Amino acid sequence: MTRRDRGAALAAIEELLAIMDRLREPGGCPWDRAQTFDSVAPHTFEEACEVVDAIERGDMEDLQDELGDLLFQVVFHARMAAEQGRFDFAAVAQGLCAKLVRRHPHVFGTEPVGDFADQARVWEAIKAAERARRPRDLAWGEDVPRTLPALSRAAKLQRRASRLGLDWPDAESVLPKIAEELEEVRQAMAAGDREALAMELGDLLFSCVNLARRLDLDPEQALRRSNRKFMARVQAVMAALDAEGAAGEEPDPERLDRLWQQVKRRTGGG
Repeated sequence: MTRRDRGAALAAIEELLAIMDRLREPGGCPWDRAQTFDSVAPHTFEEACEVVDAIERGDMEDLQDELGDLLFQVVFHARMAAEQGRFDFAAVAQGLCAKLVRRHPHVFGTEPVGDFADQARVWEAIKAAERARRPRDLAWGEDVPRTLPALSRAAKLQRRASRLGLDWPDAESVLPKIAEELEEVRQAMAAGDREALAMELGDLLFSCVNLARRLDLDPEQALRRSNRKFMARVQAVMAALDAEGAAGEEPDPERLDRLWQQVKRRTGGG
């Protein structure tokens, strides 16, 4: 970033902070003035999801817009905290700067680092030391946000447990566990026990997350890819039904299966 670009960025941040001040001040926007941390939080989560969605769609124009919306959420929360005398936007930025410098001693200090794996180990060691300095008022894992998507939270908890030595030796060793959990799902289905079925299905999903983690794959991203593939195939089947003049008719299982198999052959994959 050139000095001119940096100056433009700082000026834009100043303007954004001034707009936020105006929205929350007396005579500002009634909706913005009425908001609290709790009421804004769902919007913050939604905006973060929309950033990820824009990235996955490869839409850079939309990404720019969504990043702006997410930045506004940061400014909004910082402004409300400042009103309570807790912290302000400057404190947020300063805290982030200090954290980045602290977690990159190989860049900002004199500590050498080897390859990517070595850097990751140093990063985790620094984060562990930071957690150790915090007041011990939380049980293990309680600082992993419960609002994370369940697959992502499971993977993060499993990574934490792995550092304690609670882990499978490799991906292959997880497969029998998945087979075991699948059999327990079948047994719960046969027994008609809905509560047990929910528990066993959760265990099966948790084991699948373990497999993804041992394969160095993000289970949340993998499932999102499958969602997109499924959507595209259903849309293709609907288009084929329309082309055959059967879009408004009662679904014919044989016709649907034939079109589904055609779409699968055309798109590849499972």
